[in-house]
Amino acid sequence: MITLTARLSPSALDTRRGVVRLHPEVLDALGLRAWDAVRLTGARVSSALAAASDAAPGVVLVDDVTLSNLGIAEGSEVVVAPVDVTGARSVTVAGSRLASTSLTPETLRMALTGKVLTVGDAVSLLPQDLSPPPGVDVSVTRRKLSHAIGMTWTNELLTITSVEPAGGPVAVQPSTVVGWRDGARTGDAPARSTAVALAGAAGAAVPVPAPAAVTAPVVPTTVAEPVPVADLVGQKDAARRLAEWLDLTFSHPELLTRLGAAPRLAALVSGPEGVGKATLVRAVAHSVGAHVVEVAAPSIAVLEASATAQRIGDAIAATEAPAVLLITDVEALLPATSPPPVATVVLDALRAAVVEAGIALIVTSAHAEAVDPRLRVPELVDRELVLPLPDGAVRTDLLRVLLRDVPLESDVDLGAIADRTPGFVAADLLALRREAAVRSALRQRDIAEPHVAQQDLIGALDTVRPISMSTSDTLRTGGLTLDDVGDMTEVKQALTEAALWPLQYPDSFARLGVAPPRGLLLYGPPGCGKTFLVRALAGSGRLNVLSVKGAELMDKFVGESERAVRELFRRAAEAAPALVFLDEVDALAPRRGQSSDSGVGDRVVAALLTELDGVEPLRDVVVLGATNRPELIDPALLRPGRLERLVYVPPPDADARAEILRASSRNTPLAADVDLTDLAGELEGYSAADCAALIREAALTAMRESLSASEVTADHLAAARRAVRPSLDPAQLAALAAYADSRSN
Repeated sequence: MITLTARLSPSALDTRRGVVRLHPEVLDALGLRAWDAVRLTGARVSSALAAASDAAPGVVLVDDVTLSNLGIAEGSEVVVAPVDVTGARSVTVAGSRLASTSLTPETLRMALTGKVLTVGDAVSLLPQDLSPPPGVDVSVTRRKLSHAIGMTWTNELLTITSVEPAGGPVAVQPSTVVGWRDGARTGDAPARSTAVALAGAAGAAVPVPAPAAVTAPVVPTTVAEPVPVADLVGQKDAARRLAEWLDLTFSHPELLTRLGAAPRLAALVSGPEGVGKATLVRAVAHSVGAHVVEVAAPSIAVLEASATAQRIGDAIAATEAPAVLLITDVEALLPATSPPPVATVVLDALRAAVVEAGIALIVTSAHAEAVDPRLRVPELVDRELVLPLPDGAVRTDLLRVLLRDVPLESDVDLGAIADRTPGFVAADLLALRREAAVRSALRQRDIAEPHVAQQDLIGALDTVRPISMSTSDTLRTGGLTLDDVGDMTEVKQALTEAALWPLQYPDSFARLGVAPPRGLLLYGPPGCGKTFLVRALAGSGRLNVLSVKGAELMDKFVGESERAVRELFRRAAEAAPALVFLDEVDALAPRRGQSSDSGVGDRVVAALLTELDGVEPLRDVVVLGATNRPELIDPALLRPGRLERLVYVPPPDADARAEILRASSRNTPLAADVDLTDLAGELEGYSAADCAALIREAALTAMRESLSASEVTADHLAAARRAVRPSLDPAQLAALAAYADSRSN
């Protein structure tokens, strides 16, 4: 294995194709030929295909998706090693609603054929066309993908949720069974279409074959026994209110008429994806004796306007009182922005349906703000139920319900599993149960009475990600905790108090009658470990972390930057308890009134301030910013109630540099003449990144002398010091120290 520096590939041909580029000498040193597979180790382990490049011997060129899969930033170290890849028997993926609705498993397999996949990685739909496997027609694959999704198909990212055989990277072959998580797979019967599979996945319930819904023949739907209302953990109040509404509408319409109310019901059930909105409706409708006619909006929204209107009309015609017309994910059919012309026809049909006696209309949405406002007028959908994200106690109860029929070992602690699943909803816990069962089965193939153990459930957490965190902007910690951070005692204590205590001990804050800090700002010279501290903080608190560079939220189109800020905080609220990490926050929130960008920066600062302490308060979300230019940040962002705690991350002193050198050389064999303590004392002006680069350069110096070198000597380190110069600017250090003094005084 060889440690190299990761750089983004400048070639557009390599973008998102799962290919890394190595110098030919590095390929020879690793015993690789072009297009062999390699294992890449950063903050986490991934894999890719390797090809030759003209890059420097100490550099590995990667694309942005591979960099994200490794959980590192450009310029970080990556350990590259050969790896054996087996042909996959099966591969299961998760993706956006558009992709999972539009792509058949067969087309999905065509897009993944020839790629090397690792569980937990993100992978694009771009086919591996640089060295396509024999028999693969890349042009046909591209045409099918473009026809199914449209021009945005190249931007879609999928997540590999499970593979078989497990335990290492696999390659997709023409015989591999490929499918969507909780959805259709290659080889399924034709009736089991993508739309049907998605409709079945919409309710996070345990399906038991027994029809309990009347369905229009032309409308895709599930055939499953609704779960008992008693099993709707965490939704008892919502279930009671919905049952009361349905009972009044179906059983006591004359009472409503006498009291001056129309005997009809049209309601919106909103909540995070996978929380069980459709499951709630099915269960409550079954409890009051009503039939359910279900329409999956994404499956008909992709049809032509006439076909969409026909499907809605057929569904309404199939309802027989008492009945509930359930439209799931209604924002796909009736979007708030640029609604299609067919939306008017659909709204008229729904308006006519809700006045029919014995018919109730219920629509569900994970993004209520994205629904056409014409649907939510008083004469149409005038009621709303909001299902909250499960907290720790609710997750424990959900696990207890989901695992009550599963043989468990005596060491299983459901409370501990619930503590390690922040942001998980019912659908995520169902996926966790399935993955734990697979791990248990692989471990106990020859045992007559297998049981699921604690290690199976904990191991499943490595591959199952919550739906709210299915995007690629999450921060991967690689198992790092604050205990792994040497020195910085005061900084670690400040981070623990300001970021972890509010999420871990809310009762203490409530008992003392104080509101926890909303956020904090890490500032200090570049390369001194601010991002490293955030990764360690996330690992210590087992938090969901949404990481974004400040400039990534800036958009030239009016309103898009503000929308991106709102979307970021919405995802954080759905994944709570969560940490929002704004790296280079000075680029996102500069001082207002001093920019020349037509006011975009000022509006983004206003949106950020509104999200931090607006009318709708953040709950179980801590915001953490990082910068090396704190004086450029708008002062309004740093007042109490916002990023109120400022933490200075100073440059490492001699003891800290020694710890950094030891950590960086943990996997590097050092000769007996190397004294890291003495070396650290001589590295005045070196940042943490400089110290890590020094070890890396010394190892490369040893390789230049001999590719069979077995250790790094003091001479190698001395030569590396001549190449790696200190990057800390004394003037900047003095300015930051003065700023820290002014804030402390």
